[in-house]
Amino acid sequence: MKHPLRRCSVSPTRGFTLIELMVAIVVMSMLALLSWRSLDGMTRTQNITQQRADDLLRMQAAMGQWAADLDALIDTGEVNALDFNGQVLRMTRRDSGETALESRGIRVVAWTRLTGVALAGLPVISSSSSASGQWVRWQSGPLLQRDELARAWQRAAEWGRGALPSQTGGAGTDSAIALLGIDQWQLFYHRGETWGNPQSSTGNEEPTGGVETTPKGSLPNGVRLELVLGSGEGLSGSLVRDWVRPTLEAGR
Repeated sequence: MKHPLRRCSVSPTRGFTLIELMVAIVVMSMLALLSWRSLDGMTRTQNITQQRADDLLRMQAAMGQWAADLDALIDTGEVNALDFNGQVLRMTRRDSGETALESRGIRVVAWTRLTGVALAGLPVISSSSSASGQWVRWQSGPLLQRDELARAWQRAAEWGRGALPSQTGGAGTDSAIALLGIDQWQLFYHRGETWGNPQSSTGNEEPTGGVETTPKGSLPNGVRLELVLGSGEGLSGSLVRDWVRPTLEAGR
């Protein structure tokens, strides 16, 4: 007996409709956009964090150099070891390469704030482009002769007024570098028992007996540095750094 053939019903394959495809594309686009925004935010955060870290390292390097210069002050007897005229701070310090057995001489170092064309050609390590000026350090080459010291001392004053290019000197050994973007800076000396203007006579007065207890031009007990950092980028605000003379006796 023959059985009749059974017909197998095969349902046709159903694909995506145009609307479903468009919805899937929109969903994938939104996911891609959200992922891109997340990655972009992470990248921006990483860049800002790195910039802040670099700015902090630059500031620490500048403060370290400032303290090192003051710690290495030396009185030559020819010029004041520390002299501030309201615009530029000049000092005489031991050479950084000096050892117990050998000295290449002393150096004249100057600190000031420069703006505009005075910064042309000057190496700048600060990233604060919004600052109105740069805190700049200048130094002479090693000095061994009195006449060399006198000329370097004068060059430091002229450079601080912007009268000399950033790199000058008898043998091209003078150099300068911009360390920190600042809007302004101010110094105070600690003499006697108070902080005062470096150009004032406070703490250098002669007593009634006529004996001067603090010789004119002698090192102050301490130096207070106040910086107003460039605003807008990187670190901003005010920075105060106090330096105490290492040879200061207790109770003075």
